Amino acid sequence: MSQQLESQPDLLRLAPYLVGRSRRGVVGNSRYAKALREAVRQASGDGQRRPVLISGEPGLEKDNIAALIHFGSPDRQRLMVRLDGALLRPDGSDLFAPLAGEGSAPLLEVLAAGSLLIDKLDQVPEALQPALLELARTGRWQPRGLGAAADQAERIFLGRVFFTAEAAMPAFDRACTLIRVPPLRVRRQDLGEWLRYGVRQRSRKLGWERPPEVPEAVVKRLQSYDFPNNLRELEVLIYRALQQVRRQQEQDNGAAGAAAAPLPAALPEDVFWTSPRQQRLRFDIWRWKPQLREWMRAPWLWNGLLFGLVSWVFVLVNIWLWAGPQDRAHNGALNLFWAWWWPLILLGFPLVGRLWCSFCPFMVWGEISQRLARRMGWQPARWPRGNSDDWASPLLAAGFAAILLWEEVWNLQNTAWLSSCLLLLITAGAVVGSLRFEKRFWCRYLCPVGGMNGLFAKLSILELRAQVGTCSGSCSTYACFKGGPADGEGMATAGCPLGTHPAHLSDNRNCVLCLTCAQACPHRSVQLALRPPAADLQREMDPPVGEPGLLLVLAGDLCLHHWHRLLGWCPLSPETLVQGPLLPRLAFAALALAIPSALFLLARPFFSAPRLRRSLYGLLPLVWALLLARHLPTGMAEAGALLPVSLAPLVGASWAATLPAWRADLHVIAFCQSAAVLVGLVASVVLLRRLLQSSRVAWLGASALALVLAAAGRWLVTGA
Repeated sequence: MSQQLESQPDLLRLAPYLVGRSRRGVVGNSRYAKALREAVRQASGDGQRRPVLISGEPGLEKDNIAALIHFGSPDRQRLMVRLDGALLRPDGSDLFAPLAGEGSAPLLEVLAAGSLLIDKLDQVPEALQPALLELARTGRWQPRGLGAAADQAERIFLGRVFFTAEAAMPAFDRACTLIRVPPLRVRRQDLGEWLRYGVRQRSRKLGWERPPEVPEAVVKRLQSYDFPNNLRELEVLIYRALQQVRRQQEQDNGAAGAAAAPLPAALPEDVFWTSPRQQRLRFDIWRWKPQLREWMRAPWLWNGLLFGLVSWVFVLVNIWLWAGPQDRAHNGALNLFWAWWWPLILLGFPLVGRLWCSFCPFMVWGEISQRLARRMGWQPARWPRGNSDDWASPLLAAGFAAILLWEEVWNLQNTAWLSSCLLLLITAGAVVGSLRFEKRFWCRYLCPVGGMNGLFAKLSILELRAQVGTCSGSCSTYACFKGGPADGEGMATAGCPLGTHPAHLSDNRNCVLCLTCAQACPHRSVQLALRPPAADLQREMDPPVGEPGLLLVLAGDLCLHHWHRLLGWCPLSPETLVQGPLLPRLAFAALALAIPSALFLLARPFFSAPRLRRSLYGLLPLVWALLLARHLPTGMAEAGALLPVSLAPLVGASWAATLPAWRADLHVIAFCQSAAVLVGLVASVVLLRRLLQSSRVAWLGASALALVLAAAGRWLVTGA
């Protein structure tokens, strides 16, 4: 080292503050990372050695940027010291005065031509800031605390000065070369490289020769998190993830310990824990009624419902559809499907979310098939890791569009055996998916009905979540979603049927409220809470690629069902969609179904993609309300006739006419339809205010659009 110190006491004084090297370079290839690297390069090559102010949010390792500049410059052979600005004395004696009673020189004099880093400049006492500003501007400083007057003469600091700050410092901005370090949330493109770099560094410290890979699914999930403490928080996240992998190895190998355990080729998604978004206005149901928790998680309740009732009712319904009358006025199974199931499931979305999927008969037979296959030696593949939503969600939207076209063009509402074919086709998909993969891969990614349920479940007032702190600090088995034997009060389960950890849920889309996680958890981490409606829909949400397409398809169902009011004026339009040449019927049905998608595409050039997507999700309550209004006439006019319709083929029409039945008045039905549309409109306006809060003009415009769509939708569904 070329710089020589005058005495041993001087060396001892500098030792606690010395910066030996930079910790790391600038990681990433985003434009922000490249700009930051260029700023570091230019500052390192600055021949005038001008002072540098490095500003940015907490946790960005701004002191490391200063070290990069120093050790990348010709001054690399000189000393660099770092002082915490929050700990400096107001009189500046830390810098400008010698140690009392030792006869040593002030720190600046000892440092000579080295580099001085004042960290947290914004926390330096106000009385000291003018002296530091003068030091930055001219290099002049005034010794303090010396006895002889001659020693009080103004001196020049020959070294280079660095500052870091978290708040704005306008006076220093003008006196220094300013480098702004962007926060991690705007450098999401770099997150994968930061994660892999951190895993490599931490793995070496743990003695692992080959670090595990970080899957893209992990990167994508973490990219939706803002990292308030930036790189500091990211380092803690990586440290905890690898420690949990190590703990799992120790448990899997018992006395042999982690040393004998093979490292996982890729880190599982479940070991990466981020702080949850602040949840407000939550009411914990199980804390209010603890006994309700024990009753709801009882295995006999779910097993009896699924395998003792739902599975066989589904078989009987399909037999009824094939063997019974083929029109809805005489077949009770068709009445159940169109007059009961559709209105009730739509009414249930804001209350219980995706609960239907937990006892859906399609997947019950999928699970039965999987269990039988396992007994015969067939082993389904492990749950596929990776971002399956990217390719599955567009397929799901296309599948739902095909179902809607099938319903209208082939008149499934009044053709019982075709309705059964639809049910059996979806069941076949569930069975094939269950034989191919463990758990419910079909339900999570490919089931059209499940996609609709997951979309509208975002409106639910129920929320099942686990506490991140409890899971990350106390649990290493992950039985809540992996499955495993009983542990404490946790029961033996096969794990979450959708392969999701309850602490990693960002919305209700992948939660079917089956309570498997609550059964398996030994720490009472899982909570069932009431919350405000549509709490999942936030400005920072990251929905799957194809989910907006599914929302447009569902909106298209309204246009398809009332196609004649929209397209009946066309000379080429058929008289009806259920009779006549197939090609014109199919063409007009597809055209009607595509109307919302066409309007969305026309709006894209005039709005930014994020704002347009948020506006679309803001209309979700209105789409739900219009779909409910579309199915209410069938439910309110025909559901009450279930007994006469079901028993007429057996006991005769005259005797069946004496059975109890009810039918709502047409004016009551119209009133309920209008009320549903009004509720959806108000909810959408409120939700749009949340999603578009950064622009009042955008909110007013989107609200006006919602009003127009509500009026047009009411005209369609009520016929007035």
